[in-house]
Amino acid sequence: MTEILGYTACRQLSQMFFAIIFFHGSEYFLAVIIHGRSSVTLNSLLVSKQYLLAMMFSLLEYCIEVVLFPELKEHWVISDLGLALVVIGEIIRKMSIITAGKSFTHLIRVYHDENHQLITHGVYRFIRHPGYCGFFIWSVDTQIMLCNPISTIGFAVVVWNFFAKRIPYEEYFLRQFFGAQYEEYARKVVSGVPFVN
Repeated sequence: MTEILGYTACRQLSQMFFAIIFFHGSEYFLAVIIHGRSSVTLNSLLVSKQYLLAMMFSLLEYCIEVVLFPELKEHWVISDLGLALVVIGEIIRKMSIITAGKSFTHLIRVYHDENHQLITHGVYRFIRHPGYCGFFIWSVDTQIMLCNPISTIGFAVVVWNFFAKRIPYEEYFLRQFFGAQYEEYARKVVSGVPFVN
């Protein structure tokens, strides 16, 4: 039990809780600024049952491992690399939201409206879906930061599968809205999620 109250656990868990609170709080805050309070719901916090279960599993894994295998959590180079990548993922995600402005929504648009433009500047010059890229990096690296080997693999597989389905679905509508302009853009710029074209 002392391992859970020790320096390593306190530092790693506090970093995790701060990362979660900052990520979701800033998502909601930016949505309110960009779209107005009346257009934003709690869905903008991006918290689902599956997400909560995944986070609870990762916390359970952490607690079990810090008690049974405390040396596993002492790999500070790995933990600090995970923390640095969490920050990078957060920056990429927030840059995508700020750059896209009103064109960025948490739900996939299935109808075109006047506020929806094809964004190809800023971070979108290099990555077609920087919001997804940033979240992928952020979510997987929260687990690297905790030195959670099982959750690292689990998060990578689950989040990748989610985006492997979501990106083609979203791009179907983007091709409907923007036609050849989107086709050309998609040919030149990578999706931002590994092995999802």
